[in-house]
Amino acid sequence: MNTTAEQTAVKLFASHDKPNCGIGAFLSDQNFAELKKIMYPKRAGAGSYLFWEGDPADYLYYIVSGAVKLVKTTDDGKDMIVSLVQAGDLIMEIDGKKESKHQMNAIVMMDAEIGVIQRRDLEIILFRNGEFALEFFAWMNARQQMMQAKMRDLLLYGKSGALASTLLRLCNSCGVATPDGIRIGLKLTNTELGEMIGATRESVNRMLSDLKASGVIANKQGYLIVKKLSELKTICHCPEYPVCAKEICRI
Repeated sequence: MNTTAEQTAVKLFASHDKPNCGIGAFLSDQNFAELKKIMYPKRAGAGSYLFWEGDPADYLYYIVSGAVKLVKTTDDGKDMIVSLVQAGDLIMEIDGKKESKHQMNAIVMMDAEIGVIQRRDLEIILFRNGEFALEFFAWMNARQQMMQAKMRDLLLYGKSGALASTLLRLCNSCGVATPDGIRIGLKLTNTELGEMIGATRESVNRMLSDLKASGVIANKQGYLIVKKLSELKTICHCPEYPVCAKEICRI
């Protein structure tokens, strides 16, 4: 990184404290600082692509602000939103191969500030710092558990259960408590919700209408508001005990 880039990176990341979500929840203050040192800044506007499916996975992307969706395109041309990543999350593709390829498209949903990390720089830290490596692998394990839990909810409880589970995860990931309920902080179209659960826009319209009619959710200024969290948990058979860790029940 040249001097100008280093100065810009310092300005971008100096005021960015370690978050209590995403990878920051697993790294110590010292190790999070080590991760920030190898980032260089990138700004990406809404609608732009960080990478395309099939691109070399030579970089990792830490989300400082904004939101990015990871989209998988099926053989018949349909899009499936695999994940939504926000501030504190790290996008990576490490499979042990020397020439890894991205398996999805990364599309910026909201203007984003991003810390870009060269894969080889991360590998050096992992090799030299055993404590960092253990914390990093703990985060990777939590990410794998999250994906397994999402697949369970999508497969076992039908489209209504999958939608309820997705709304719960959105509440945990970007929900804001309000007097009316938990406001989901991302404006998502019904098409996008359908792409997250493998359903058509018409099916999502119908399911959301049913939830609104029963008072479980509401819509205010384009934002979904969850009014009855317990009802969503019932629909998707969410167990009260044991309670999922907050890093598992995320979108």
